[in-house]
Amino acid sequence: MRFRVDGTEVDVEPRPGQCARTLLREQGRTEVKKGCDAGDCGACAVLLDGTPVHSCILPAARLDGREITTAAGLAPGDELHPVQEAIASGFGFQCGFCTAGMTVTASALTVDDLPDLDRRMKGSLCRCTGYRPIREAIRAATLGPVRETGARADAGAVGGIGTSVAAPAARRIVQGREPFTFDEPVPGALVLRVLGSPHAHARILSIDVAAARAVPGVVAVLTHHDVPATRFSTARHEHRTDDPDDTRILDDTVRFVGQRVAAVVAETAEAADAACRAIGVDYEVLPAVFDADAARRPGAPVLHPELTTDDRVAEASRNVIAELHEGVGGDIDEALAASAVTVHGTWQTSRVSHAQLETHGAVGWLDDDGRIVIRSSTQVPFLVRDEVARLLDRDPATVRVHVARVGGGFGGKQELFSEDLVALAVLRTGRPVAFDFSRVEEFTRTSVRHPMRVAVTLGATDEGRLTAIKLDVLSDTGAYGNHAIGVLMHGCAESTIIYRSPVRRLDAEVVYTNTVPSGAFRGYGLGQVMLGIESAMDLLAQRLDLDPFEVRRLNAVREGDPLHPDPEEEYEEDLVWGSYGLDQCLDLAEEALRRGNDAVPPDGWLVGEGMAMGMLATLAPGGHVSHATATLRADGGYVVHVGTAEFGNGATTVHRQIAATALEADFASIDLRHADTDLVAHDTGAFASTGITVAGKAVHAACLALRERMLEIAASVTGSDAAAGRLAPGGVDVGGRLVGFAEIVAAAGEDERTAEGLTAAGAEFGERRSLAFNVHAVRVAVDPETGSVRLLQSVQAADAGTVMNPAQCRGQIEGGVAQGVGSALYEEVLIDERGAVVNPVFRQYRVPQFADIPDTEVYFAETADDLGPYGAKSMSEAPYNPVAPAIGNAIARALGARPHHQPFTRERVWRLANGHPDPH
Repeated sequence: MRFRVDGTEVDVEPRPGQCARTLLREQGRTEVKKGCDAGDCGACAVLLDGTPVHSCILPAARLDGREITTAAGLAPGDELHPVQEAIASGFGFQCGFCTAGMTVTASALTVDDLPDLDRRMKGSLCRCTGYRPIREAIRAATLGPVRETGARADAGAVGGIGTSVAAPAARRIVQGREPFTFDEPVPGALVLRVLGSPHAHARILSIDVAAARAVPGVVAVLTHHDVPATRFSTARHEHRTDDPDDTRILDDTVRFVGQRVAAVVAETAEAADAACRAIGVDYEVLPAVFDADAARRPGAPVLHPELTTDDRVAEASRNVIAELHEGVGGDIDEALAASAVTVHGTWQTSRVSHAQLETHGAVGWLDDDGRIVIRSSTQVPFLVRDEVARLLDRDPATVRVHVARVGGGFGGKQELFSEDLVALAVLRTGRPVAFDFSRVEEFTRTSVRHPMRVAVTLGATDEGRLTAIKLDVLSDTGAYGNHAIGVLMHGCAESTIIYRSPVRRLDAEVVYTNTVPSGAFRGYGLGQVMLGIESAMDLLAQRLDLDPFEVRRLNAVREGDPLHPDPEEEYEEDLVWGSYGLDQCLDLAEEALRRGNDAVPPDGWLVGEGMAMGMLATLAPGGHVSHATATLRADGGYVVHVGTAEFGNGATTVHRQIAATALEADFASIDLRHADTDLVAHDTGAFASTGITVAGKAVHAACLALRERMLEIAASVTGSDAAAGRLAPGGVDVGGRLVGFAEIVAAAGEDERTAEGLTAAGAEFGERRSLAFNVHAVRVAVDPETGSVRLLQSVQAADAGTVMNPAQCRGQIEGGVAQGVGSALYEEVLIDERGAVVNPVFRQYRVPQFADIPDTEVYFAETADDLGPYGAKSMSEAPYNPVAPAIGNAIARALGARPHHQPFTRERVWRLANGHPDPH
């Protein structure tokens, strides 16, 4: 079979049943990505004789005689197609995994398509951006030469702090040439596949792998007999004891449908799949429990009866991992009884998938020194290295984990889901092994957001001043406790201490159920608890006929207030007032909402406005560590090494900006290398929005140390005082004499020179945490006849401290809002009566599309934080949290009836509008 790809003739015979995507990638066309393999996401889009198609559902045999164009071939040579140029310069990507396919589809649009742009692009999903910059870029490029978009990269040589400098990888991203985990093939890599459990709870009595091993091409089959008995948690934190040790690599007891039972390693995917089907397993099916409340009642099936408090499980006999029962200020019931007004409600949140376009996966091999090398799609390479070494009883120095660009994380890749099996398989076979999750596995075998039941009772004076807050939270961690403790504690913390109240009571538990595990998800529990708190605050405002903004102003925590009112409680003792911008955020959001916009509701639809506010600590509790080095090369360029991964958070851009500012250098002169355990000392990882507040400070410290050493060396060369020198183009100016960079490197001591040049190190041990604030406001239209909800206006005001890169930070907020809209209105991982996920593909799980997300107005408070580098605060997680409660409050005001079950789907809203109870 012959066809042409980007002008090159290809002569290849496809395998029976092969799709075009896998065939093209086998020909080295890795710009064609795998997002779903079901034709739903568009990451694999190519032009087939000029028409966009999803190559994952195109039979490879149909390529015969055709012309294929990938993202890399849309323009000749190194040039960019106009739509690629517009997306690259207009901040139209974050992680970038969807971008190559996105540009291919958009390249075929004409001016006539623009009025129907959202429908034309509905088959292209982006989980990161919120679509606004992509939409603007497509319009600009289609209308003619690339024009200014809403957020365009700043021109100028330096590109330091405060400028909207584009990501250095932008050109490669839009062409699909920036490598992700599986885009750099490892020759001879075997394929790993997993057999999953058909039962929610069962004991494996026997397992027969003889037939599987006999399948041609099978190299190894691993079962629970072949793995260490060591228990661990898939969750990764700086302190591994933050999470319960309740998991084995392969277990003889399975606790959710889809849990891995055995692993097959084979020469081909086909052989591995056939061998999985050939494995015979004899199960003793055990009673299962799927409801969180039922799981803690007497007589419920116990998932982990062997665990004790030494394993960080509070009460295994009740399936309770952790519990909080505490109060301050007096008796809560007495305080509520004495309150002039009380309101109460119970809200339920759903399981939500991270839905990163790049699924989990890893590829591993042995290097020439016999070390295990793993390239993984992870947010935490150092933590993965350390736990893999622990599980295999190896010195961490014999394990290297490194990361290419990560195609989205949102907390879901702060886990150990693939690397343990890959490392074992590499050791067993002595050959490279690749384990690439399917989209179905992503839904059924990784983790979801913790579903929670949140009951809130508020007491207040007639003026609306809070007198009491009573909170009861039940969190469902699923079959394993990864992140269960941290999510519960964090979710109940900032969501409540944002309000001043003399009396508080908290009762909270997190329990096991026989369902897909829950884990870290953007906001880390705050979004769930905030739905209850912010909905109850809106209910209070309605009861007292007060403006919802004014109720928040009356009760919001103020700068200088104690942040841990109970001296006995140590959880939040490291919170400090680095800066305060909540008051500005309330003003900015309210002013924008009052101004309104031009959106007009359809006839017969009801309109309501809603708002909610949130507070988020700028890093995880318990400490976060990052190390960095900065090197001056003899040619005047700089190399910065830092451990943090890039997964759309923009850390690699901001780190270069920090270095450029500290070194007074051109942005283009900074070469940044990251996310490799061989590069620097320990780095906790890219989560809890620490890319700026911890890793950024480590980069800053390294650059300042390098700058100081450059001045000292130049002074010694000239015999002058170091204070007399200053950085200048080409070197250091000391009293009018320019000491060149090459001269400085040559004069450096042997112990401070690396192979690349003069090197200085920096570190940050993040222990004190400041606070960031976000206020979200919306105007919605609701159709009572269908239950449809349409966002007419979306506003978010954010306190991000010094905004390092305005366009990039705006994009983080827009992306968080879009994800919040999804969890508010559409997204729900559904579990059937067997405990199985019933909608494990994008066609059934509704990720927001172009038409679902309106442009969000973004406003920044003017603050500067004492803790962050150059006064910056984190702004990756926080935007997500207040979105769903704001939308819920707007629906309540439109209908005169309040929704209590998120997502607020069309069915639920229709039932609410028409007085029917929600069966769920």
